[in-house]
Amino acid sequence: MDKEALRALLRERRAHIAPEDHGLARPSRQGRRAPGLSQSQIDQLLHRTHGTYNRLETGSYPHPPEDLLRDVARLLAFTEHEWTSLWLYAVHRDPPYPLHQRSGTEIPRAWQDVVDGLSHMAYLNDQSWRVIAHNEAFAEMFPRGEVPENTMRWMTLHPEARTVLAGWREHWVPMVLPQMRAAVAALPHDETLAELEADILADPVVGPLYEAGGRAYVHPDGDERPLLHTTKGPGWVSLCSAEPLASPRARLMVLVFRPGERRTPARRAMLHA
Repeated sequence: MDKEALRALLRERRAHIAPEDHGLARPSRQGRRAPGLSQSQIDQLLHRTHGTYNRLETGSYPHPPEDLLRDVARLLAFTEHEWTSLWLYAVHRDPPYPLHQRSGTEIPRAWQDVVDGLSHMAYLNDQSWRVIAHNEAFAEMFPRGEVPENTMRWMTLHPEARTVLAGWREHWVPMVLPQMRAAVAALPHDETLAELEADILADPVVGPLYEAGGRAYVHPDGDERPLLHTTKGPGWVSLCSAEPLASPRARLMVLVFRPGERRTPARRAMLHA
């Protein structure tokens, strides 16, 4: 536990929350009105026993429970960055989930410029595989030049995908469906994912494959798969994925295409510092 950093983080955020916004009087200290909520007011608002929040802020709570960290973070209006810092300072690990539901559904506008600046095929999707941004190189991959609204729906259910994604049944579906299953498990209340899962289960080809389960697989980063590019012909794509840190569960996908019937083993070589 990093007590000094934890104390500074919590004190700073507590000072920015007006007691009046929660129907409480501003606490006084040494004859002056102190900024923000008092420690006891936080206990009151969170329905915790007196002294609970003080233990957390002072670093006297060696193993603070998840629900306490979550409730404090939401009351103090933490950002995702602050939420991550809270976990790192208090328990020395990343948080188990984003603090805000919207975090996986929106991405800072600057990421569009990032995607536009890439020469490789690239796009950004949210936690439900809805495409948020893409570049022209990615659009050129599709026969009509139209990027689908949801890449997971396209990969699993669109007839076009079974041609463009060469070796669809052998090289794509066995990887894609476990990703879908993992996302549903992580986000059981996501309506887009629930609707998509129902449609996958109803499909006579993909449904039985989905129900059969398979390998544990949660992301495609580092994979190489065959692809029939609309204008460049057959080849292989290296799939590179990254997560915008301010938008947990959103994803940047970069597809590095190399023409040719065979892939080169050297493409999977690792980089080292």
